[in-house]
Amino acid sequence: MRVAVVGHVEWIEFVPVEHVPAPGEIVHAADTWQEAAGGGAVAAVQLEKLAESVVLFAAFGDDELGRRAKTELEERGIEVHGSFIDVPQRRGFTFVDETGERTITTIGLRLNPRGHDDSLPWHELARCDAVYFCAGDVDALRNARRAKVLVATARVLATLRRGAVELDALVGSGKDESERYRVGDLDPAPRLVVTTSGALGGWAQPGGPFAGGSSPRPVVDSYGAGDCFAAGLAFALGAKLDTADALTFAARCGAGALGGRGVHAEAIALP
Repeated sequence: MRVAVVGHVEWIEFVPVEHVPAPGEIVHAADTWQEAAGGGAVAAVQLEKLAESVVLFAAFGDDELGRRAKTELEERGIEVHGSFIDVPQRRGFTFVDETGERTITTIGLRLNPRGHDDSLPWHELARCDAVYFCAGDVDALRNARRAKVLVATARVLATLRRGAVELDALVGSGKDESERYRVGDLDPAPRLVVTTSGALGGWAQPGGPFAGGSSPRPVVDSYGAGDCFAAGLAFALGAKLDTADALTFAARCGAGALGGRGVHAEAIALP
């Protein structure tokens, strides 16, 4: 299978702490690391574990961090098509507490791939079995629709409304108001709407409730679990699994992300 991600990349510094500091409090960390992250990077790393080839369409800041992020993703085996924009690379800071919960602060503008950017080979998306869309402009969304299967995150509802393309699946979170989808929000309506609730699983319409994947013990880091779920769902639907099996597969991908620190994904076998 050949799959793609249209999304954003952030350069994130991760800091494991016992707990997120309260206002005015000082906490100590014994370790820290930095890597290319953000929804687009996380999803591409997950898909690289699953597909024969994965393509990432993104935009990067035209600075040292932007070029470092692109190079790091390419070294992971991802085919990266990204323009460099004359602004600083978006960065971020993520606390990871002792339960594995992440708390994120982003710094700078989110850099979205632009569908009218003729330097990017948008025609390649027509060759893809599935695309996960998590950031980009309306033109990028319409280019993504060329794929056989298109899955998007509810984080970008405003773009999805303007693009007015039919999604094979929309993924949102029942815990995050910014990812809440309500019937009538999109026209045409998505063929499948999935609302996740972490380890509890979630709800699909049509389909009803589904179970969460088996979480590792201990949970190391929840960063990126939602985007691993969505990427896994796109892959499973592209592989022509039925809805129930695709959701089970996606839940396993989301749970697998909990087992390693930072941008982490597991290779999961199709049923």
